[in-house]
Amino acid sequence: MDQRCHQVHHIVEPAWRRRLDPDVRMHRALADGTRSHLLRILSAAAHALDAHELAEQLDLHLTTGTRRPRRARRRGPGHIAHRGPHHAGRPGRLYEAVAGALAASDSTGYRLLAEMLASRLAGTSTDVTQDAITAGREWGTYLVERPPPFTTTPIGTARAEVIGLLDRLGFQPELSDDGTRIMLRRCPFLDVARRHPDVVCSLHLGLLQGALATLGAPLQARELEPFVQPSQCVAHITATTPEHPG
Repeated sequence: MDQRCHQVHHIVEPAWRRRLDPDVRMHRALADGTRSHLLRILSAAAHALDAHELAEQLDLHLTTGTRRPRRARRRGPGHIAHRGPHHAGRPGRLYEAVAGALAASDSTGYRLLAEMLASRLAGTSTDVTQDAITAGREWGTYLVERPPPFTTTPIGTARAEVIGLLDRLGFQPELSDDGTRIMLRRCPFLDVARRHPDVVCSLHLGLLQGALATLGAPLQARELEPFVQPSQCVAHITATTPEHPG
């Protein structure tokens, strides 16, 4: 077998670009409208497409049609794969979207948005922690159902409501046996939280505070302890009144 078919060509990027977060680099790769359209065409196709089929669907000249997926593969690794040799006189390449590519690109966009907002707040706020807590409280208030007027939510019910909320948001929460700690085994914004813990972790603390305040239970989220393990945080919940068994 001709070993040249398996050569890998590395694209050398400037140092400043290599220092960018991988999610940001991926978003830059997919930001071009044609590349994004190309990915959607390949994802919808029932089989791998050659350059002629791609050019026809993209309404591009053939040489442009062959360059587009190559550039997309270089700038966006893991999203587009090709099969077949690429030497003159041999059958052309076939292109296909890697499974989950569209979902991955959408997720990348959300992470980039989170990074943009967190860095903006961190760079402009005079009190980053308090501003993030305040924003989190507002959303915590919105994301749980308020009980009827002049009623309070039992402590056990409030804990269950908060655990359910955190689970829906992707935190994989686990309540301690004594009910005073919530282990957040997964952070949906882990990479952003590592760079801006004062923003992201404070936002999550405010989320808990707002939810508990809205439920009207005698519980408070007093602290969120970040990164007790590489990807796990712990929220500390305390009762404001004595808790009676049953």
